[in-house]
Amino acid sequence: MMLLDAQALRTVLDLPGCIEAMRRVFIDTANGGFHAPLRSRVRPAGESPNGMTLMPSLRTTAPRRWCLKEMVVTPANAARGLDPLQGVVVLHDGEDGRVLAIADAPALTTLRTAATTALATRTFARSDARTVAVIGTGAQGGTHIAALRTILPFAHIRLWGRTPERAAALARSTGCEAMPSIEAAVRDADVVCTVTAAIDPFLRPEWLKPGCHVNAVGSSTPAACEIEPALMAKASLFVDRRDAALAESGDVRRALAAGAIGEDHIRAELGDVLCGRHPGRRSDSEITLYKSLGFGALDLAALELAIDNAQARGLGVQLEWSR
Repeated sequence: MMLLDAQALRTVLDLPGCIEAMRRVFIDTANGGFHAPLRSRVRPAGESPNGMTLMPSLRTTAPRRWCLKEMVVTPANAARGLDPLQGVVVLHDGEDGRVLAIADAPALTTLRTAATTALATRTFARSDARTVAVIGTGAQGGTHIAALRTILPFAHIRLWGRTPERAAALARSTGCEAMPSIEAAVRDADVVCTVTAAIDPFLRPEWLKPGCHVNAVGSSTPAACEIEPALMAKASLFVDRRDAALAESGDVRRALAAGAIGEDHIRAELGDVLCGRHPGRRSDSEITLYKSLGFGALDLAALELAIDNAQARGLGVQLEWSR
């Protein structure tokens, strides 16, 4: 059994390789190669806003693998200088159930989420995209900047965060431009990435130019929302999983509740576009929006890639597991 902590994962999970692994997962999922039910949320009475999230998955084709990500969500951790997400990802052999690996869940999630955003940007953004806005400077901010530079190496990246000092420091360390407001960051941007912990929507349609692509990443619960319903209605909406978007996405559910969209507003899943079953972007003038939630198969594939790379480089901790 291999044990991979956060430092090991950041060393062995290269973003180009992770982007390719995520592309294969979406295609395989679209073709029925994974069983990945909706995540389970456990929040006993009196414990709100803390809780536990469970994300299981199974690759049904060879090599069969079971995977479970469990994370305890503690929003107050941010004030303690800790990641609000704490947990592990466990990979099992799909035939005999042996534990193959245990990895740090927050680091794995951050890396595979940023890789998925880069993949969606490569799929939906205009080919001449050059200006990128990243809204949010938390755990996902820096990793998203690195992932987007992987596919758009010459892009000018603007950055906004609610703490100006933190945004300025991240901008200096990553070669980005810190902006004074969200509106200033997204005006005339070709690609916008929202990676915040916002509860109420803030991204407005009148701020975006025709042809912009938006990656809505930060909200992953029904109570969290970054995108105003009017923008959801205006954009061509794509998702990672249709069932998850309808059940779990605050961005989608709030737009539905406002009557701004219907369930048929979702154009397609990313996997359907990658498989060629849906054309994706249809014109240079339409605004496209990819709602990212994540699902267990992405963690499974990212951990497999990490194991392969760690073994090749002699990294990670090998443990004997009694059985």
